[in-house]
Amino acid sequence: MTPSLTRGRPRRAASHIPVRLAHTALGGVIGVMWLVLPGATADHERYEVPVSAVGSAPAGSDGSDAAAPEEESSTGDLVLPLAVAGTAIAVAAYGYARRRRRARTRTTPTALPPAARPTAPELDRQARKSLVAADDCVRTSREELGFVEGLLGAEAVAPFTEAVRYAEAELSAAFQLRQAYDDNPTDASRSTLDEIVARCVDAGRRLDAEAAGFDRLRALEQDLTGALGHAEVRFRELTVRTGAAGATLADLGELYAPAASFAVSGQVEQAKDRLVFATTGLNRARQSADLGEPDRAVLHLRAAEGAIAQAEVFVDGVDRLVSALAAAAQAVPDALDEVEAAAVEARERVAEGTGTGVPVGALEGHVRHARAALAAVREEAAAGPYDPLEALRRVAAVSAPLGTVPGAVRLVARCAADAADGFVGTHRGAVGAEARTRLAEARRLLDQDPAEADAFALRARELAERDVRAHGNPYGGRPEHTNGVAGAVLGGILLGDLPDAEAEALTGGAPGSFGGPATRARRGVAP
Repeated sequence: MTPSLTRGRPRRAASHIPVRLAHTALGGVIGVMWLVLPGATADHERYEVPVSAVGSAPAGSDGSDAAAPEEESSTGDLVLPLAVAGTAIAVAAYGYARRRRRARTRTTPTALPPAARPTAPELDRQARKSLVAADDCVRTSREELGFVEGLLGAEAVAPFTEAVRYAEAELSAAFQLRQAYDDNPTDASRSTLDEIVARCVDAGRRLDAEAAGFDRLRALEQDLTGALGHAEVRFRELTVRTGAAGATLADLGELYAPAASFAVSGQVEQAKDRLVFATTGLNRARQSADLGEPDRAVLHLRAAEGAIAQAEVFVDGVDRLVSALAAAAQAVPDALDEVEAAAVEARERVAEGTGTGVPVGALEGHVRHARAALAAVREEAAAGPYDPLEALRRVAAVSAPLGTVPGAVRLVARCAADAADGFVGTHRGAVGAEARTRLAEARRLLDQDPAEADAFALRARELAERDVRAHGNPYGGRPEHTNGVAGAVLGGILLGDLPDAEAEALTGGAPGSFGGPATRARRGVAP
């Protein structure tokens, strides 16, 4: 026997003493009741006085014979109340002793080893992973929803559109919390990270809850014909647009400086790569359907749809840049005049010695810098091909210290945010949480502070490109992965490698589909 057990026994024995005393007292009272009550009842019955039918008094002229029994009967009647009172006292004593024993021996939850809480770095990693997973689910759901809406109409997909919007709102709030956490990491609390994870989980659950209904709406296993035909029509249209986008990029090189089209360089080639993968997926989907393998046909169709959607993002990016450059070229002269007027006004304040909250010396420096920048932009615009978007960005940078910002800055910020969003979406298999957070912040600030939004968008693109370079291409040089699979994995169309027959047929992994983390990689109808 161990010493700890030996020391513990006397304490337990002592703790039982009040209980044993209470048990003894209760037993004694019950014994008294058992002995007294029958005798009292018998005496009461023996001395009970019979009453005649006419109500006459009993025999005995002086009434002494009747008085004695009444006195003894009243004494016996007192036994029952005394016994009840004694029983109550004993029960109370027993309860009191039992409560004291429980108070001394109670084991609180703090005595048990507490569940291990994740450390701050672990919780931070969990929050980052949750943001990436939720963002991927929203993007994939939005892409497939676009195909179904194009086939069935907006009214048919209204519940699922609402689910995506709800998930987007939760994700946006989570990204905003993450941005606040990154801005002040020393002041941030664990509760912020907890809320980020909770909002991402909530967004994913909403999409998961609608996945089964979405599959029933599509009913691809029953009839693939309509969806496959719709995807093939979009594929053919996009093939034509991709060729046109290549010619457009060649024209941009003549109209603007080479840096103007840098944001979309290589996107036509990437669009073609996704279309190659889509071709394979569409062909395999039709073959599987003809062979009576609807489950496999659905997987191939979803993979092809994802590739078509991303090819469209690449081509849309080129067309959007063309429109933005043309609008910026028209906005540059007005922006130059606007900021030039602000510089003149500021120079007058310098001459008067009033800086309007800004030291006169500092304001004078801002004016000189602004006038030099404006002159340089005018020279570039007059000399020949230049980058009008970058020119507007430079004009906006020198205008802010003068107390004005050209309205065209919003055009620059929106173009930068769209470019970053397209890059993240088509490379989401490699892009991490930091780039996505900066992108979300750029979107949030577009209407509030366009210049700041532009800075966040540029930073998001920079971080996303860094992630892609660090990720590399694990499929490069492998002949079995030459049909666009590398791009499909990098773009998050295929969700990694799965070692089963269906994954091998896709030469990559399961395709993503509408839904949250629990249903996004499903094979067939959602559970």
